[in-house]
Amino acid sequence: MSLNHIRPWRNIYRRKSRQIMVGSVPVGGDAPISVQTMTNTATTDVAATVAQVQAAADAGADIVRISVPDEASAKALKEIVAESPVPIVADIHFHYKRGIEAAEAGAACLRINPGNIGSEDRVREVIAAARDHGCSMRIGVNAGSLEKHLLEKYGEPCPEAMVESGLEHIRILQDNDFHEFKISVKASDVFLAAAAYQGIADATDAPIHLGITEAGGLTSGTIKSAIGLGNLLWMGIGDTIRVSLSADPVEEVKVGYEILKSLGLRHRGVNIISCPSCARQGFDVIRTVEALEARLEHIKTPMSLSIIGCVVNGPGEALMTDVGFTGGGAGSGMVYLAGKASHKMSNDQMIEHIVEQVEKRAAEIEAETAEEADRPAAE
Repeated sequence: MSLNHIRPWRNIYRRKSRQIMVGSVPVGGDAPISVQTMTNTATTDVAATVAQVQAAADAGADIVRISVPDEASAKALKEIVAESPVPIVADIHFHYKRGIEAAEAGAACLRINPGNIGSEDRVREVIAAARDHGCSMRIGVNAGSLEKHLLEKYGEPCPEAMVESGLEHIRILQDNDFHEFKISVKASDVFLAAAAYQGIADATDAPIHLGITEAGGLTSGTIKSAIGLGNLLWMGIGDTIRVSLSADPVEEVKVGYEILKSLGLRHRGVNIISCPSCARQGFDVIRTVEALEARLEHIKTPMSLSIIGCVVNGPGEALMTDVGFTGGGAGSGMVYLAGKASHKMSNDQMIEHIVEQVEKRAAEIEAETAEEADRPAAE
């Protein structure tokens, strides 16, 4: 039984948006909130870019974006798309012809920036290419590159200017009978981004791509993104997300999933519940959790693991997790399975043992899921 069913205060009521397709991935409507990242290799280096796309996909990325700054990159994109395990979004700035070339190369989606893509005539040409090649589009408004007339009107980047920019571009697409688009209104300032997203969410039913742009390094950017994206997601706003970090794209994917997992919006892999440790700990909690995070990265099945240093909260947390370990005394602790105390295990063997128990439970969950999927629906 879902916790949301028995605890209504946990419910998040998502904003109703229409659904579009980014390649094979549905975005909007009742589709799961998808997780994106962006490569940072030279697009012309096909091998390196494909390797980075694959690593991101292995980490759980549903969609990957790639810069297309020049004609050579557009040509390389065709090879990358052919080898990619996930849909590719072509990131287009300044040169509208790159958008046309990216559509021809097989991109699943074209990201265009209203602030630098050019005149309506140029946008129409990109729209025509997207329609001809089955691409969706993302209108990517950014506080750092708003149109000149909006900056003159409002005096500075502000939520109203960002929303107006997005709506102007929506009008162009809709006037050309193109509706396969999503929109983002990003800023590096959390307050500015949140206000702009709330405004655009009220003004359109288009799917929304969430992001706090240029959020910073791994630690600071994660915190800023968690606050900004977390609050918007809690309000039901957002259909796909990208966490923008000055870090490996794989880290962006991991953080994105952690944000969604914390709100019960996506579940993938092992959710480790662990204490910060203190003088009561019966084993080295910090090093144990670090080791388990690395050892359990291969598990994709949604499940929970509690690693608690002592008996103050350990047994209680273990009641709610698939596998648990609570520190005790004399160099050993208690292993919990399915919320029940099962057996003792020595601290020096606990990591290997926990990995085995998690792998076993993951296999059981997969089998149960498959069995349920095969069961005929009740008449």
